[in-house]
Amino acid sequence: MIQINKPVYYPSVIKALLAVAVVVLIHVSAIAETIQSTEAEQAIVATERWWGWEFLGRLHPLLVHFPVTLLLIGAVMELATLRKFQSQLRPGIRWMVFLGAASAVLAVLFGWLLASSGNYGGDTFVLHQWTGVATAVLGAVAALLLWLILHRHTYGLILVYRGILFLTAMGIFVAGHYGGSLTHGQDYLIGVTPWAPQDEQLAEIAGGSTSMNLDWVSFASASDSLSTEQEADLNIAARTILAHHCYQCHSSDKSEGKLRLDQKELVFKGGESGPVIEPGNAQKSELIRRITLPAGHKEAMPGKGKPLQERDIELLKLWIDRGAPWPEGASQGVFKEAKLAPRKPELPAATAGLSNPIDRWVNAYFEKKGIEWQPIVDDRTFLRRIFFDIVGLPPTPEDLQQFSADTRTDKRDRIVEALLARNDDYATHWTTFWNDLLRNDYTGTGYITNGRFNISDWLYRSLAANTPYKQFVMELLDPNESSKGFIKGIEWRGAINSSQTTAMQAAQNVSQALLGLNLKCASCHDSFVSNWKLDDAYAFANIFSEKPLEINRCDIPTGKMADTRLLWQELGNISKDATVKQKSAELAELLTQPDNGRLYRTVVNRIWAQLMGRGIVAPTDEMDREPWSADLLDWLAVYFVEEGYDIKQLIYLITTSNSYQQPSMSIEDPDMINSMEFVFTGMLKRKLTAEQFADAVSTAIHPVYPISSLKYNPYGGAEQYQRANTFVRASLVQNDPFLTALGRPSRENVTSVRDGQSNLLQAMELTNGELLNETLAKGANSWATHYKSSDELIRSVYRQILARDPTDKEHQVAQGLFGDTVEEAQVQDLLWAVVLLPEFQFID
Repeated sequence: MIQINKPVYYPSVIKALLAVAVVVLIHVSAIAETIQSTEAEQAIVATERWWGWEFLGRLHPLLVHFPVTLLLIGAVMELATLRKFQSQLRPGIRWMVFLGAASAVLAVLFGWLLASSGNYGGDTFVLHQWTGVATAVLGAVAALLLWLILHRHTYGLILVYRGILFLTAMGIFVAGHYGGSLTHGQDYLIGVTPWAPQDEQLAEIAGGSTSMNLDWVSFASASDSLSTEQEADLNIAARTILAHHCYQCHSSDKSEGKLRLDQKELVFKGGESGPVIEPGNAQKSELIRRITLPAGHKEAMPGKGKPLQERDIELLKLWIDRGAPWPEGASQGVFKEAKLAPRKPELPAATAGLSNPIDRWVNAYFEKKGIEWQPIVDDRTFLRRIFFDIVGLPPTPEDLQQFSADTRTDKRDRIVEALLARNDDYATHWTTFWNDLLRNDYTGTGYITNGRFNISDWLYRSLAANTPYKQFVMELLDPNESSKGFIKGIEWRGAINSSQTTAMQAAQNVSQALLGLNLKCASCHDSFVSNWKLDDAYAFANIFSEKPLEINRCDIPTGKMADTRLLWQELGNISKDATVKQKSAELAELLTQPDNGRLYRTVVNRIWAQLMGRGIVAPTDEMDREPWSADLLDWLAVYFVEEGYDIKQLIYLITTSNSYQQPSMSIEDPDMINSMEFVFTGMLKRKLTAEQFADAVSTAIHPVYPISSLKYNPYGGAEQYQRANTFVRASLVQNDPFLTALGRPSRENVTSVRDGQSNLLQAMELTNGELLNETLAKGANSWATHYKSSDELIRSVYRQILARDPTDKEHQVAQGLFGDTVEEAQVQDLLWAVVLLPEFQFID
């Protein structure tokens, strides 16, 4: 038995060894902080050398597992001896530590040989390299300490030795994590789980276009030269595929074969084997050859993860065959950016019949474009338009009769005022738009587990009270219990992408919903659709996080901690070390200041889009795009601020203008709606939203939803609601197949504009959907009981549903449905036929 003598202490040795360990850790930390992405001109030029060195280097992945195993087992065994150092396990621990440390040093040497081959580079590689070196040094220090303890009986070093050994074990995990990221990619662990993100989901997170939503037909039919807009769309779609299938091995994090696909000049330069893209000839491009090789082939790409889908391959072929367009703005990071500061241009002079400020700006636009004003729409068209836009309901035949009989010249202004004064109807209708925009719903992901919070009551009462928009935004950014759901986001269950943490969700949602800016791409990697960088997105997200965020690039940790700042630093500074509550209060003050023209241009543009069918800037989430009238947009934003941030006043100004009352316009090609070539001549003809359609059916035929369907009741109890309303409004019920088919989104993501195009799912629901059929059957029963004459019934149906009499042709066709008696089935067919008319389904 070993005789334990009185402990011997070597203060100088202890201090020296501790100093070594501290220096190593500080060195690694400094490297992690100062890593920067490798630039094109910094590519390493490999020198001629003996092949054997590279062969030995390739043994690194094999050899590295030996010290990992030995040192981890040694650390676990050491834990078992905490109470008794001289345990029966000590001889085993000794050999584990000694052999583990020696093989760790050898693994580092072989790793250096592998790294010097030039096949690896980037931030993740450097982090793996230096954490590996640090781990080997710490292992060697632990082995030396153990030798001193056992052979020099310096038992005073036991505590230091154990600390270094456990630190070595932690280093193995860190170095192993970065090594795994290099070898297998960021989704290696969760790639086989049910919640693993799919390719299209990753693209959505990044905010880029994909082969799924690219307009293939327009490219296939295009002439040899693509338009600038087509080139940009095709480039973004191709780079999205490269980002989510190729960057893990060919980007700033890692550059196998000296090939990088994340920058324009590097893509066309190629790798150590030469260029991989031959613009104009996909068949001769090495990239296409590699991605079309059968799975399992040693040269097939991507080498890790799932092969590219056929549509992605075809898109890359199309991109290359079209010359691999890569607009200069996209590659140099000089995308157009709208100015932040507000601007109030001088209002054009009034002309005869055009006193509304909006009309004066539109008149200047018309004169520039050579467009003539059209006569304003008739009373029936205007009344139906204004009713749906302000309260979300159709006018009744009595409303139309009274309005038509009114001879006052300002009757249209008066009806707008009257509708805006219907606070509850106004709030019920506009809550649909704001629920979409603020991703608020009554049921869905996160509510049951308290991973998501409802803001319905706060939202409804804010709209009903016409809360000034500045205060509205401040209560969202610096929330109380009733409004915290927007910032809190959705706490997803299971493994999630690093760009979907609640803090990053807050950054994405605030920037998109309130500022018309897409940060989703920049929350994964430097954006290639804007000038925003990964560092910007994380710095903004840090405002919403109690703990400093580590920047992840494409879900791979970089080791760099994010700053804390606004997207536009000229708006002011956020306290870096403050609590989330303090930072939120600062954010609310800074973001809503009148000098932030971006905030108020965005909301003005959104309200215009809701009333006109298209924003002055389109899409409304891309506020850096060119507006069709910059003067009108800037003037409206300043007017909105000067009028006390009053949304109802803004709606009044727009809806009482001749511009709003021009005949509607239709656009056959949906792509032209958001095109830079769009020319404004009046509001776009719009399809009723799902909620408007349901409420129109409830108003004219029979209630679609029973009182039990209410998911949010602003009146408290069912009786109170029924005393104030004749039916349940669709905006207050949870989503269902009927509403989904008609366009209501899930609201797990921000939705600023719903798709206004008809689709197959909608057609199937309207022709054979259970809910609509049941509603029409109940309505038919009521109408058949009340009317015995088919002639009277037909006229009543048209008056009630369309607020007009049927034409002779319509009456003749409808009469053909009936025999000598009025039957429920025949009435239901008539109701169904009228409801499917475009006149009912669209706002003209």
